[in-house]
Amino acid sequence: MIIVFGSINIDLVARVAVLPRAGETVAGPGYEVIPGGKGANQALAARRAGAEVAMVGAVGRDGFAGPALALLGEAGVDLAGVAPVDAPTGVAFIAVDERGENQIVVAAGANAAARAAALDSLAPGPRDTLLMQWEVPEAEIVAAARWARDRGLRIMLNRAPAGPVSPDLAALLDVVVVNEHEVLALGAGLDLVGSDPDAVAAAISQRHGLAVAVTLGAEGAICWADGIRHESPAYPVDVVDTTAAGDTFCGALAAALDRRRGLETALEFAAAAGSLACGRHGAQTSIPDLAAIDAAAAILAEQRNPPHRRTTP
Repeated sequence: MIIVFGSINIDLVARVAVLPRAGETVAGPGYEVIPGGKGANQALAARRAGAEVAMVGAVGRDGFAGPALALLGEAGVDLAGVAPVDAPTGVAFIAVDERGENQIVVAAGANAAARAAALDSLAPGPRDTLLMQWEVPEAEIVAAARWARDRGLRIMLNRAPAGPVSPDLAALLDVVVVNEHEVLALGAGLDLVGSDPDAVAAAISQRHGLAVAVTLGAEGAICWADGIRHESPAYPVDVVDTTAAGDTFCGALAAALDRRRGLETALEFAAAAGSLACGRHGAQTSIPDLAAIDAAAAILAEQRNPPHRRTTP
């Protein structure tokens, strides 16, 4: 099982020809209201990738709460750990341009009231996973990591938005997922300054004993663990919206590790899922299902080990 402790939002998405610069107003034809939030996105991605998932977080007592949880409920994510609080449901304001690039402003709302104490209602097994992001209070992230460590769970952190983690928190983690920009900020906070995402990821992994996965956009993804570098190309798609690609990668990676896949095949599975998410609009509406991910991952595996290169025992 995967327990996701994190944010739950409604995304207000406007599609524009070009993203606005500072002080500039850009007109769009309309907007969409789509469920999102890094925690909820990753929970849905893990569920669609085949895992049993429980979501722990907070929503408001407002009209956005139901829509924010709708797709999670439909997919069979356990929502018993989602608390209604006296604050508005979190909202992300997203602009997406014609190339699929985006700008995002997140208003935390109820996510600021998410509490690690809600995890006490769960009864995880020692082979389960806690998956977190950085859109709920840092103190609660640390408390959740300690809760999971006491119970022997695998602990995954997506350090997004970008920033440091304390050495104490790093010592509790098993897996960190970041993009090529976030890994540099993560390294700088751990006194591992550099400009090469690959080298910084390797240094973090070596010093802190972590698996460090780095998404590289169209270049795919890498992961350093135990001194070994794993890599996967991206699956080719026509990019229309990158909004939830990173969250889809995280959820799929957690699901693959939950199914006891090795890091190399788990990375391919996650890279395939994240790539597929770029081919559809929206956050949760873009997250692929298990059949689609398996098909794309099989193609990536075939590229890595084509039939004419295979050897028989």
